[in-house]
Amino acid sequence: MTTAAHDSSRMFAADGTILRHPDRVPPRYRPLRAWKNFRLLIADKEDTSLVFKIFESLPSRTFLPRVEELALSPHGEELRRSEPRLPEILDDHAALRRTPKGSLAHAYCDFMEAEGLSAAGLVAEAESLGRPKYPDLVQWFMERSRDTHDLFHVLTGYGRDALGEQCVLLFTHGQSPSHGHLLIGYAGAANIKKMIKGSKAPVLGAVRQAHRTGKGAPRLIEQPIRELLAQPLDAVRAQMNIPAPTKYRECHRIWKAEGIDPYNLLASENAPQEMAAA
Repeated sequence: MTTAAHDSSRMFAADGTILRHPDRVPPRYRPLRAWKNFRLLIADKEDTSLVFKIFESLPSRTFLPRVEELALSPHGEELRRSEPRLPEILDDHAALRRTPKGSLAHAYCDFMEAEGLSAAGLVAEAESLGRPKYPDLVQWFMERSRDTHDLFHVLTGYGRDALGEQCVLLFTHGQSPSHGHLLIGYAGAANIKKMIKGSKAPVLGAVRQAHRTGKGAPRLIEQPIRELLAQPLDAVRAQMNIPAPTKYRECHRIWKAEGIDPYNLLASENAPQEMAAA
């Protein structure tokens, strides 16, 4: 194709939505800014605004082609028509609970309610950064990617503990490659190993397994989410080629045997000294 054919300011969906709005500022690759924010994230892993900043600093060269491939396809057009906003679907737990027991929807509701999370909460957190929004297909793609994050936790079986989050990020890299996923996932895993010296838990094996699983799974962003939610969880996992997270579970088993709490590694790090002092 010619350069003009790839000019995103001239490409439109059937309903007239532009691929990339001309006012959208092209992303800049800023690895030093990404590393600075990663160090801050290590100090405060609950500050997810830092995650957004890291991804902004490490834009993927394949991002816009992936947006174009999906959003301008007939399948993408149908997804935008049938599921224009995922949070409205995902936060309607009453409707989701009407699906059969054992469905992805029930597992999703169980997870979100146990963790005190909502899709709307993730939206609010992202929008609190004050980034400009544009009426283009890039915006739709980014929001759909954001809104499926917690579904990854449910489908893969990775929890919201420190290792579980690294595993989900590397699973996501397998689905939507970016250096941000690699940085947070692998550097975060290395930091976990550093925090718990001497542990036999296969931390790097767990994140590598998650990465391979993400690469081998169909892209969740391309799937009809409403249809998946109504299906049995095990059937969706089989359909998505997502096996059990055996290495991650092995890490949890070993840590518990070593007296380490997987959900509070910082506290666990000091536990042996405190026990010795007693």
